[in-house]
Amino acid sequence: MILKKLTVLPAGIEVLLPAGSPLTEVEYETRQRLIPFGCRSGACGACVIEVVEGFDALGEPDDDELDFLEDLGRTGGDHRLACRCRLRGDAVVRPATDD
Repeated sequence: MILKKLTVLPAGIEVLLPAGSPLTEVEYETRQRLIPFGCRSGACGACVIEVVEGFDALGEPDDDELDFLEDLGRTGGDHRLACRCRLRGDAVVRPATDD
């Protein structure tokens, strides 16, 4: 089994997940709520993350995800819905803030 590393800021907590795992698995690997998941289907926007490193390691966003991120005002290519991502390589993310 090949493991990939997801680092979640600002705490800098590293979580190892099998390659191809959905990011929702983070909840089961740590007791801390590192990413605020809501609906888990890409409809609520609770789990918007900023990708600091490894954007390509999270898989390609589909048109529905890109449209929803645009509706949320999260354009520019560094945001994703964590519930729609699968870890294919090492990445560093942080929950998006409203600033």
